[in-house]
Amino acid sequence: MSNLPNGNPARVGRICVFCGSSVGAKPKYLAEAKSLGLQMARGDWGLVYGGTSVGLMGATADAALSGGAEVIGILPQALQDREIAHRGLTKLHLVESMHERKALMASLSNAFIALPGGYGTLDEFFEIVTWAQLNIHSKPCVLINTDGYYDFLLRFLDHAVREEFVRAGNLRLVQVARDSAEALQWIEQQREKASLHPTVIAQNGGALMGA
Repeated sequence: MSNLPNGNPARVGRICVFCGSSVGAKPKYLAEAKSLGLQMARGDWGLVYGGTSVGLMGATADAALSGGAEVIGILPQALQDREIAHRGLTKLHLVESMHERKALMASLSNAFIALPGGYGTLDEFFEIVTWAQLNIHSKPCVLINTDGYYDFLLRFLDHAVREEFVRAGNLRLVQVARDSAEALQWIEQQREKASLHPTVIAQNGGALMGA
């Protein structure tokens, strides 16, 4: 792990962001990634992400850093050259495997957001949603549907419910937001609800609000 001087300690909590290592075909994807990083910084949220300097991942991190946010990157050592490790973060954890990466991201985060991305983004986001389904945690999981990027995925989830492979009630484990502002507003609302019910949080081992 390397500790670098950029960013202030997260005052509210940390949000893990999953997103693409490319910027995608539309300028809206990059704009939304930058907007998310800036809004997280303004709201005193820290960012946990995959630790690279490229694509939507790097853009989100750079925007959060520019706003003074704490930014923690987690990257398997084998990928630090291929994915181009970000060397300007508050902390960069170099881990041994993808499994260790995902476990550490989960343990450091109070909520999860997915921006547009590919196989890796879907893998990371739906693993954390699966953990919520299994009651391993109760942290918010939000999908930002930038310019309808996830429309077909959402239709598939409805199809999975109709075919009885996903319970209808479990669709609520994935909150869908139009943009970063809506995503962060919903996470803040969940945080406020949790603060009103400390007994529930204690019974869940603090799962909603902390690592």
